[in-house]
Amino acid sequence: MVSARHFPLLLSLTLLLLSLHLSLATSSSQDSQQEPETPIARFQKYLRFNTAHPNPNYTAPVSFLTSLAQSLGLKTQTLEFTSNKPALLITWQGSNPSLPSLLFNSHLDSVPAEPSKWTHPPFSATLTPEGKIFARGAQDDKCIAIQYLEAIRNLKARNFVPTRTLHISFVPDEEIGGIDGADKFVKSKEFKDLDVGFVLDEGQASVNDEFRVFYADRSPWNLIIKAKGVPGHGSRMYDNGAMENLMDSIEVINRFRDSQFDVVKAGKAANSEVISVNPVFLKAGIPSPTGFVMNMQPSEAEAGFDLRLPPTADPDLVKKRIAEEWAPAVRNMTYEIIEKGPLRDYMGRPLMTATDDSNPWWSVFKQAIAAAGGKLAKPEILASTTDARFMRQLGIPTFGFSPMTNTPILLHDHNEFLKDTIFLKGIEGYHLFPVQWEIGKEQGHSSDYIKRQWNFLQSSHGN
Repeated sequence: MVSARHFPLLLSLTLLLLSLHLSLATSSSQDSQQEPETPIARFQKYLRFNTAHPNPNYTAPVSFLTSLAQSLGLKTQTLEFTSNKPALLITWQGSNPSLPSLLFNSHLDSVPAEPSKWTHPPFSATLTPEGKIFARGAQDDKCIAIQYLEAIRNLKARNFVPTRTLHISFVPDEEIGGIDGADKFVKSKEFKDLDVGFVLDEGQASVNDEFRVFYADRSPWNLIIKAKGVPGHGSRMYDNGAMENLMDSIEVINRFRDSQFDVVKAGKAANSEVISVNPVFLKAGIPSPTGFVMNMQPSEAEAGFDLRLPPTADPDLVKKRIAEEWAPAVRNMTYEIIEKGPLRDYMGRPLMTATDDSNPWWSVFKQAIAAAGGKLAKPEILASTTDARFMRQLGIPTFGFSPMTNTPILLHDHNEFLKDTIFLKGIEGYHLFPVQWEIGKEQGHSSDYIKRQWNFLQSSHGN
């Protein structure tokens, strides 16, 4: 029997709450022969689809993933809530479909890349002799998409069948807010019919050997502030010029930013637990053929800010601060707030999933990590935002988990890569989470029982 320490947990949630009922798996050998031959090769092929904004190619990767799923005998359904923005839903039928199902989500799109600043072309999926796979999306988050399917491939080879039905969703447009992707998906009849009880979405890499799990995201606001004033000669000094008013606002905003950052620097809160505000653009000046007119003060000036609000923040107080301090009308200022996603669930509660014993899904998660000999970092609020917020809005327990340990955090960075060994260990972890909530809680099985089932799956792995 192989020791549990030889199978790092990495992506251990794919079988979250699945049972050990057995049945013969089916697959299409003809389709399999047309696929790349190894998990790494399949990962590379998926990475080579250019799904970067502003013109992501969704059709080709959806076709590829559909082929992989059908070769495993899985049901597939292509959904299109917005023209030319398909979502793919894959279903592995459980032995007891009356139970709430599990949903594992991944997004199809990726952010742009600057090829000149990469060591290898960003959509080449180059595998180096050191085992690094360079590609845009290698960490964010095409890795988990393929790992979900590879885990099912391995489980079906062991004649494993889940008790709960497992769904995998691949949605568009996460990187630009998810409004035409996950947002419309969770509001659809198709989603309602899934009867989802638990969702697993993307997380982030860990630079050490502890697994990171995220129970909430910060919600993004786009804030645009506009100032107006009397135009004048560049030599004059007078009150209430457009640029003067805007600069005053920027100073006030920077003081607020510094106050939040001071809390982080003092170690009293994580970056993701405070309100962040960062300037992202500034527009002002009178254009000239050679640049800008230097002896004229403009009558209008505009600045944009990226705000991120943790679920503990009061959005009404933030709006009050913006109206009274950051862009007061008495200084000829106006503002626009673009809220990109919800801040509260359908009952008005903060968008957070409990990480204590009140949440049975959390209890099983902790038990499985302990049984595998893994270490779990303190649960976190994600500093950025993911599609998970749309699931949490419905009150569905949702964790963010991309178990890449000992890996630099390179999402949205140049030279994004993932080691082949980390990717493969992730597959192992996904299909080594062997007990479902009904067994672990309702039938009173202990952590020793979970560990025995873990060892059973390990011994059947054949290594």
